[in-house]
Amino acid sequence: MGKRGGGSSADDVEAPLLAPPAESRERPAPAAWARALLAHGYPAVASGPAACAAVCALVDLGGAHRGARNMLAVLAWVFLWWVTGAVPLAVASMAPLFLFPLFGVAAADAVAKAYMDDVISLVLGSFILALAIEHYQIHRRLALNITSLFCGDPVRPPLLLLGITGTTFFLSMWIHNTACTVMMMPVATGILQRLPRGGGGAGETGCQEEEVRRFSKAVVLGVVYASAIGGMATLTGTGVNIILVGMWSTYYPEHEPITFSSWMSFGLPMALIIFLTLWVTLCLMYCTKNTGKALSAYLDRSHLRRELTLLGPMAFAEKMVLAVFGGLIVLWMTRTLTNDIPGWGALFHNNVGDGTVTIMMATLLFIIPSGKNNGEKLMDWNKCRKLQWDIILLLGAGFAIADGFSSSGLTDILSDGLRFLKDAQTMVIVPVACTVSAVITEFTSDDATTTLVLPLFAELAKSINVHPALLMISGAVGAQLSYLLPTGSPSNVVGFSSGHITIKDLVTTGMPLKIVGIASLTILLPSLGSHIFGIDSRS
Repeated sequence: MGKRGGGSSADDVEAPLLAPPAESRERPAPAAWARALLAHGYPAVASGPAACAAVCALVDLGGAHRGARNMLAVLAWVFLWWVTGAVPLAVASMAPLFLFPLFGVAAADAVAKAYMDDVISLVLGSFILALAIEHYQIHRRLALNITSLFCGDPVRPPLLLLGITGTTFFLSMWIHNTACTVMMMPVATGILQRLPRGGGGAGETGCQEEEVRRFSKAVVLGVVYASAIGGMATLTGTGVNIILVGMWSTYYPEHEPITFSSWMSFGLPMALIIFLTLWVTLCLMYCTKNTGKALSAYLDRSHLRRELTLLGPMAFAEKMVLAVFGGLIVLWMTRTLTNDIPGWGALFHNNVGDGTVTIMMATLLFIIPSGKNNGEKLMDWNKCRKLQWDIILLLGAGFAIADGFSSSGLTDILSDGLRFLKDAQTMVIVPVACTVSAVITEFTSDDATTTLVLPLFAELAKSINVHPALLMISGAVGAQLSYLLPTGSPSNVVGFSSGHITIKDLVTTGMPLKIVGIASLTILLPSLGSHIFGIDSRS
């Protein structure tokens, strides 16, 4: 019998000190090699280079478009690494830094610059603000208020989801959807902190943990998507609509301008249709008849109200963090207003961006005292160690890909491929234009996609003689349907960084929303849009 410790004997020796001759060793079986390869994830690692090689070998876009073919090849490589998780997310996101120069898509300096711009500054500053809200438990106070109001007695998960997503939807109508996501995600995670996070349970306990895990996904996805959908309803809800208005007045000054009221008359009904689809999708995919029972042990209304009372009044530090965050929202909303009423950004010759003020306000957190200990500030760098730099790199990869689309000539090929719309009917033009924009937006930010496709559609409308609103509004709406990948928008990045959802969750939940969004636009733009924007099938 073997000994647990202390002495040893000859019987305890399980292997000789010297290895046997090479000819006497057993060679690993092929099955063992296969298991080792699978354990290390090498098939997933190889899928990226294999897809890249397949595109280079099989896709022929003509000798003049070699750069566009190479861009498609690199995109296949990076996309497969993202989806399969073959390498860490940050590593996959850094792949364009070496793939673009090697394949001649872009120079090394140009690719590196894409990894830090104003939008990335916006996300970085927002992450710091979110950490401050989390550190001072402000999200817990707001989460308790929302949960106690909507959870029901007994707990009704669909009603709770409606409360969380409805609140996010309404707020996103009036503030930028990224700001809304940053503000509401700590609220969502504050609710989820009351729920057990883990696995390994067996029997009834394991089933309840699975129900809680699925509901947690629904909450995070609800906040991410509701903020994007609410932003579609008004001009102030997202930068895409502002870009649309600006380009519309630039390319077609002879047409009626798109005003706040005219856009809301069109955008709000469409946003409500997609929001209803979101709520139904979340309830069907992530809630069962047992979800309420699983949540009831953690979301009792009387206990929630008692905890809210125990929190007591807000401390000085909480008030200061909220003041900084509130000031940031005001600065976001008022930087640019309308063509007739310039925002405060005009005082600085419009050289400032949303990222500028986000970093500026985040800096204040390291200056304002906390009121607790002498010399202690609201934030210090030690509290920022949880910053998720892999998400920053992910967003940078999205911008690099967007630049690659343009520099490689891939956008020109897409434009030429759309010329078949010249003799097409409205019911074909709208979904095709929306789908093209909706595909591109998955690999870059909404604003970048809009800036990319709207000039293309504006020129295309002239060449194929259709009303420009059919193409430009379709392109703008499609750019906001970035529901499938984290790179689609900063809101997706914020939700993905919570750790509750995966890319698979985004794809399975976002696809129905994307389809309904394209379908609702196809119906509403030729009908409701014809009265609001004066759209005819031909210009």
